[in-house]
Amino acid sequence: MVDINSIDVLCAFLGVFILSKLVRRTRRALLPPGPKGYPLVGNVLDMPSKQEWVTFTKWGQQYGKICSIKIFSQPIVILNSAKIANDMLDKKSPIYSDRPVLQMGGNLVGWKNTFVLLPYGDRFRRFRRLFHGIIGSRASMKQFFHIEELETHKFLRRVLAKPADLAEHIRHTAGAVILRISHGYEVKENNDPFVDLADKATYQFSLATAPGAWLVDVLPILRHVPSWFPGAGFKRTAKEWAATLSEMVDHPHNFVKRSMSAGIAPISFTSSLLDKNIDPEEEFDIKWSAASLYSGGADTTVSAIYSFFLAMALNPEVMKKAQAEIDSVVGNDRLPTFQDRQYLPYVDALAKEVFRWNVVVPNGVAHRSIKDDIHDGYFIPKGTLVIVNIRGLLYDSEVYPDPHKFNPERFIATENKPAEADPRNVCFGFGRRICPGLHLADASVFISCAMSLAVFDVSKSVENGVVLEPVHENTDGTISHPKPYKCSIKPRSEKAVSLIQVEGQ
Repeated sequence: MVDINSIDVLCAFLGVFILSKLVRRTRRALLPPGPKGYPLVGNVLDMPSKQEWVTFTKWGQQYGKICSIKIFSQPIVILNSAKIANDMLDKKSPIYSDRPVLQMGGNLVGWKNTFVLLPYGDRFRRFRRLFHGIIGSRASMKQFFHIEELETHKFLRRVLAKPADLAEHIRHTAGAVILRISHGYEVKENNDPFVDLADKATYQFSLATAPGAWLVDVLPILRHVPSWFPGAGFKRTAKEWAATLSEMVDHPHNFVKRSMSAGIAPISFTSSLLDKNIDPEEEFDIKWSAASLYSGGADTTVSAIYSFFLAMALNPEVMKKAQAEIDSVVGNDRLPTFQDRQYLPYVDALAKEVFRWNVVVPNGVAHRSIKDDIHDGYFIPKGTLVIVNIRGLLYDSEVYPDPHKFNPERFIATENKPAEADPRNVCFGFGRRICPGLHLADASVFISCAMSLAVFDVSKSVENGVVLEPVHENTDGTISHPKPYKCSIKPRSEKAVSLIQVEGQ
């Protein structure tokens, strides 16, 4: 008979054997290849401060579709393949659904409470359930189509009156649509306080979360430095930005609560979830998920629609083809609606090309692994940041031939070629971190394109007999916008003017 001491010894040997096998496996599997760093600091000097996708694409070509760098001791994996991104972030989503801890934007300013930076866990799952129940599918979005159409029609009137203020009109309309959906709030025609707050907060978010912009994100201990200390100006900046974020979150939420108390609250994301019996934690979730919907959707939609007008000015042949389709299907006695979408394949493809041609979030937001993993033979240690080079994927000439050309026909299948990959499967993110407002953004861009093309001609501006050539260049930051440009926007006909001024009033 084997005594207990022998069993203990046997188990110990077995444990050591298994552990040694795991250790050897981990040692054999190395991090993905990448540029050689320096002692202690790693690849700090290699990390670009702007247009990161250019460097990420170059690394992908040099080291492979999955490569890595280190910033001090922090491993970062960069993906230059949609397939690898899906395999890791979607199929292995329980491992790769966390977010990095951003000291500046997340902790000091407070964006960690919004969906985009929310850590993976119970609150994250509650947020996802809230979003899915209201805007999580094309079918659920139908209840808000009338808001999209109404506010876009108001947008046409503003553009007709002051075409030079195009960017401001787009921003106003994006805010109006999302605030109506998120909080049932109808924005003021000019200088709306909620829209102004959101514009300010989302601009600050883009700055606060820009990769490599803040030393405190690299050296978290700096967050404990007092604000009066030399070099601690970031603490004062964070305090100011945190106040803006707090106002953006609280003011619309309190508006809904007051409206509900008075019995005049329209149906919205927030009002449909609030009731008298919710506890403080549930109200916190509702308040911040609604703010996430607004802050995450407004600025990104602005960038997409602003780029649409730029694309039309640069590609008149595309504009004319889309207008011909609208005229044939819709006629000129009314404006297009969502019911027309299935009969407007070219306009639908044009909206897809807007998402591909102008990549709103070029690098996405980094994922974070919550445990060790082996992928494609490479070791991905716990705590690794994973960045998808979305801009690089959507400009990959192997997937999208002639990627710099704005070409909606790439998404229309013919007998001779299949449609190219739908960019919406990339630009809205991957796995459980996919943008919860993707159906809202898709609807906003389509209806803006369709209605605008029905009544406006867009062309290059001419000043003093000189044609002003707009350039497709983008700003840096987490959310990227086309740099300001000039274009000419004129009604297509007197009938178009009457449609803008009369219909839907």
